[in-house]
This record gives sequence, structure tokens and C-alpha cells, in this order.
Amino acid sequence: MALGAKPVAYSRSEQVQFVMPQHGNRSGRLFGGQLMAWIDILAAVVAFRHSDGDCTTASVDYLSFEKPISVKDLIILDGRLTCVGNSSMEVRVDTFIEHAGLVREHANRAYLTCVAVDGDGRPRQVPRLELQTDEDRAEYAAGLERAKLRKERRRQAAIITPPVV
Repeated sequence: MALGAKPVAYSRSEQVQFVMPQHGNRSGRLFGGQLMAWIDILAAVVAFRHSDGDCTTASVDYLSFEKPISVKDLIILDGRLTCVGNSSMEVRVDTFIEHAGLVREHANRAYLTCVAVDGDGRPRQVPRLELQTDEDRAEYAAGLERAKLRKERRRQAAIITPPVV
């Protein structure tokens, strides 16, 4: 069954967080695992909106910590689709530290792959991605390259990893 296309803007989402003391480590910095959880939640929201249903995170392809985030910082997570397959969706999540005057400083970028699933947990088809801008087209092309690299890494891991007995 063919599904219609949706633009990137349709599912783009933001999440705003104050970094509270319970989110920090002993040195007053945000726990990386807490940020990863927020990133995963936002990626799920983006994938859910695009696919109109349940999704599961299949992989975190890339995660970089470019700037430290401190307790008391205000952070903005910005999620958007970059590439869509038959049932999979690549979601880019950027994290910004927001300073006074609404000035944003880029602190983190992550790429996650989410898969749309039906009620039995099996992959299901998702709408195509409507590419409206040059940035959309560039992200989509880069997403296709990342998908090739993911497949190659899985192939290599299957060769190297002995079977579980």
C-alpha cells in the first residue's frame, strides 16, 4: 500500500529542559545517559508523528558531545527526519544550550534510526519524505550514505561475532 509523502517540517519537534541537580554528576555536568534518554524520547516523537504510530529505536548511529552541559543550563533539543526507507526513519537530534537573549550554542548531535512497527511488533511501511529545501536534500543524501555504512557495519559484525550457543 503506497503512502503519501510528508515534509520534514511535519514531524519536526523541539523539547526544552532545565538541567536540574538530579540530572548531573559530581562535577555539576549533565550525565551523558540522561541526555541520551532525552534524545531517544525526542527521536521517538519525530518518528511517531511521521509514521502515525508506534516506533522503536533500532540504532544510535552517531552521538557527539561537543560542549559540556552544566546543571542549571537551559537546553533545547531539536529533532527532524533526515532520511526515510520502507519502514525505517533516520532522525537527527541537535542539542543547544540556550543563553540569555535566546542565543543558542550547539552542544550535541545524534543520529538515530527508528523503525515503525505494527501491533505485533513487525516493521510497517511509512510515508515518503517530501524534500522541500536544499538542506532537506543534502541531509537525505547524507542519510543514504549513513544507511550504507550501517549495513556494512552490521555485515562486518556478523562475520566477526561468533554465534551464541
